[in-house]
Amino acid sequence: MAQTGHTENSTTHHTKHNTTMRRTLRREAPSTIGLLADAQDFAAMRRYRTFAFDDHTVYLQQVESLLKALAAQGVHTTVALFDPEDYAEFCAESGLDADTGASRSCFTAEIAAAGATVAYTGQRLSDLIPVLVSRAVRQATWEYATLLLADLGTCADCGQDIGRAAFDRASHLLMRLLEAAGPGTHHLVCSTPTDNDQLLAVLHTHRDTAGPARLDSAEGAEFATVLAVAIALESRGGVVLRTSAPDSPDRVHGWRLAHGALAPLTAGEVFNAYCTDADTGEPVSPESGVEYCAGFDIGADPAEPHH
Repeated sequence: MAQTGHTENSTTHHTKHNTTMRRTLRREAPSTIGLLADAQDFAAMRRYRTFAFDDHTVYLQQVESLLKALAAQGVHTTVALFDPEDYAEFCAESGLDADTGASRSCFTAEIAAAGATVAYTGQRLSDLIPVLVSRAVRQATWEYATLLLADLGTCADCGQDIGRAAFDRASHLLMRLLEAAGPGTHHLVCSTPTDNDQLLAVLHTHRDTAGPARLDSAEGAEFATVLAVAIALESRGGVVLRTSAPDSPDRVHGWRLAHGALAPLTAGEVFNAYCTDADTGEPVSPESGVEYCAGFDIGADPAEPHH
């Protein structure tokens, strides 16, 4: 009996040890949740028999509870947008049965690898979703703009890659603009129309009295890419700069893109652009504490002749 008891104790200890090790590994294994943030997307997934939810509000509550539970276990969790159309296409191309949890899990891993995710740090889901949607839109815009530039090919006259040349020019204009903007917190918006969409890029930077502007490298690349599309296509691109500094009103400046350069708008043109509803064309009340100013010369090198 003594020998049997020793064996049982050893087995129990070994089992507990394995369980503890698995829990430790679980805490160190990151998780990704594919979120159906939109009610329409949620409704599209209900056609699958294995999709267990029938109420979007309840679904969001369950997702939030799961996020909290994973965080309590010390698991690093990110959230990605789950698009039903992309999912169906992914399953068709991969030869997967779309009506299985395993396929949904595989697709979630795929979209997480693309980078449009938000880390869960205890924030409310209602606060996380707008950030996630914005990040996904930014990523889609950057990918679309990158494809547009890549498809332009080379110049028939000089053999130069048109997309690369436009991106280099856009990067130069952006750096000159940030340098000329001076100290303060800067919010830049670049917009340009294409055949299929209106591309929009946003960039936030801060510059102290001494030193260069500090900016997120990914945001900077996205901004330069959208500006490069406007340069390459010679479309009606525009840039707006809003600068905030302590103890002074915000200042708004604007430029239009012309022949590979940023041509300053007048104060009246900036006011009209900022105080007009883009969809309806109706006037919008100007913000209090904001000065609408003419664009300024950014001191950029002249653009090379366009081929």
